[in-house]
Amino acid sequence: MRVKWAIGSRRISAIRAAYVLLVGVLSLASVFAFLPGIQAHSDQSQTQQKITDEMAVRKEYANRVGKSYNFAFGKGNISTPGNAAVEGNTFLEPDAFPTADYCGHCHKEAYHQWRQSLHSNSFRTPFYRTSVNILIRTKGIEFSRHCDSCHNPIAVLGGGLTQSSIVDRKFDQDGLTCTTCHSVQKLQSTLGNGSYVMGVPAVLVDEKGERIPGMVPDSEILTHLDRHSKAVMQTFYRTPEFCSACHKANLPNPLNDYKWIRAFTAYDEWQNSKFSQRNPLTFYQADFTSCQGCHMKRASNVLPEPGAKNGTFASHRWTAGNTAVPFYYGFDEQLAKTVEFLKTGNYLNVDLFAIRKANDDKLIAPLGSTPFNLEPGETVQAMVVIQNKNIGHSLIPEVRDLYEGWVEFVVTDSTGKEIYHSGFIKPDGMLDERAHSFTNRPVDTDGQFVDNHKVWTIHSVAYDNGLQAGRSSLVRYEFRIPAEATGALTITARVNYRHLRQSYLNNVFGKDHAAYPIVELASRSRILNLGENSVTAPDPHDNGDWMRWNNLGIAYLDQLQYSDAIQAFSQVIRLRPDYADGYTNIGLTNIEWEKYASARGGLEKALELSPNNARALYYLALVERRAGHSDAEVEDLKKVLAQYPQSRDARRELGISYYQQRRSQEAMEQFEALQAIDPDDLTAHYNLALLYRRMGMKDKAKEQSALFVTKKIDPGAPTYSLDFLRKHPEISIESVPWHIHKEAQPPAVISGGGEN
Repeated sequence: MRVKWAIGSRRISAIRAAYVLLVGVLSLASVFAFLPGIQAHSDQSQTQQKITDEMAVRKEYANRVGKSYNFAFGKGNISTPGNAAVEGNTFLEPDAFPTADYCGHCHKEAYHQWRQSLHSNSFRTPFYRTSVNILIRTKGIEFSRHCDSCHNPIAVLGGGLTQSSIVDRKFDQDGLTCTTCHSVQKLQSTLGNGSYVMGVPAVLVDEKGERIPGMVPDSEILTHLDRHSKAVMQTFYRTPEFCSACHKANLPNPLNDYKWIRAFTAYDEWQNSKFSQRNPLTFYQADFTSCQGCHMKRASNVLPEPGAKNGTFASHRWTAGNTAVPFYYGFDEQLAKTVEFLKTGNYLNVDLFAIRKANDDKLIAPLGSTPFNLEPGETVQAMVVIQNKNIGHSLIPEVRDLYEGWVEFVVTDSTGKEIYHSGFIKPDGMLDERAHSFTNRPVDTDGQFVDNHKVWTIHSVAYDNGLQAGRSSLVRYEFRIPAEATGALTITARVNYRHLRQSYLNNVFGKDHAAYPIVELASRSRILNLGENSVTAPDPHDNGDWMRWNNLGIAYLDQLQYSDAIQAFSQVIRLRPDYADGYTNIGLTNIEWEKYASARGGLEKALELSPNNARALYYLALVERRAGHSDAEVEDLKKVLAQYPQSRDARRELGISYYQQRRSQEAMEQFEALQAIDPDDLTAHYNLALLYRRMGMKDKAKEQSALFVTKKIDPGAPTYSLDFLRKHPEISIESVPWHIHKEAQPPAVISGGGEN
């Protein structure tokens, strides 16, 4: 039997129709007890014929598409500048993917949730289309394979992203369907940019485990549920590495004609967080939680769902931070679930930690636990500590240039009149320029902010204030108490979030559009009496005082304020002398301050309290290296890796230790293990280039050397950042870690903290 493919990716599906008919007819024969052998043989024969026919159709389709496909990045490179791949390394006809409607016939709950999810709407939204269309108009449709390897895999692997494409793009409206995710057969390390390998879609395997392409009758699935499960589920679907295929991205040379630049890496951030249990260096510990454990939480299903277990189903909404898409489409249920997810997750802790009076170095801290006096006319600096407490990645993750997360800080007098307001929304919907925001500013070669998400023009980042998982940020505000003030002042700090920033919404819709949702993630208020302030009871959501000091120390450390960090950590061990990490934190601060000898005492005390503590051992190894005790250094790092075999930091440092000891083979093994964890590690590229060459492996050395050259920072890139900062003094202060927000602002017309 031979079927010819028709213009526009509509294929004559005689093969599949015939197969459905034959299976239906043959299934009737199963009632005849005297034909079981004939039936089994016939079923297997039909399966093999279907597989053979599918291969023929695919080959014919691939030949037709390949004749006009723009292989701009090399023959056979279907998805470059993306990393998507397909079994057989040739085009896969779009009709080979059963539709979501087909799956939703049985999986009603999954379909209902998916339809309003970001995965379902990964391609068609005006927010995504605005940026990708600029790329297509500017550089050509073939460059959009970089984006669509994740946003529209069927278009990429079907050969639709080429000039004069003959592919019917009807699948665009469904983005990532059930069978795009559930047809992935393996991953290409954790490279990102769509680093998966797609198989020919199948919802059933035969009795030998062979995948049966395309759709099959419901009766066949219901008869062989175990074979259906084998076709659509892989063990790695439940791992964070599966998510890393797309939730990690870079801007490669084929895209920007410049060099490799990291775009975002939610996966790496998770791996370095306390929730992965792979990193011994986190400030706090927690139970293991994967990406799926947070974004696919199990809940009772409302609609019929064969995939449910014990009355619960893993969410296929993938709720996270995107309020813009459900707001735009009127998906009220998805929007409500997203807002609930953001507001109730206990992700952040906002701590109005301290105040300091002008011309006085004394820190009044922690507020609530320390009595003090305030007088009218005094100038006060308030210190707000924002802790990224329970997010498994940074705040804000991924494309920080598009999302807005910021601190709103308000001071009011006893009548409710505003004395100071930072982080307000202006009448035109724009955020106060001087707000402290958890964002970045990518810039091009002209020192201009890369607007419209034109990522191929990015050459540098002027600053990046993203708050990493498990860490804290210290934000300082300075205001003057009016001389005529009486009674009490109320200070409030809240963290607000908007998806997307107003200027990008304006780029998409023009300035006349609805106000998109603003969600308050966390907040804290305190009363400052004019006159005497006594000790007050803590709020139930407040951290203990030892943790408040610890978070301040973490924030000081990240702002390079080493002396202040040590003072803060010293308060931690005063309050909790049994807390080993308090001593380790002092040792870490001294190491970053390059006071290695001073670091030893704290680290040894930590190990006295917590023998074999991996975190203390890691930092002690660095002290031993500086002291020239190379054997002790190696032994400490080996103990760390015995507990945390996936620690990228310990692998890197042990590789360096072996290299310095001229133990080349062992050094090479560590750097190769490091690349298995992080294929982009710059130190691994550099050292493997040297080691491979030393061992006569010239081709591998050349490969690693090239990767190092393209991934290392361009030494000229900071000049583009400096140009931008000079042009924008109103926000250049954000590039200084220890900056103070001083300027009083006019009252806000629209305050954050609401949902609209």
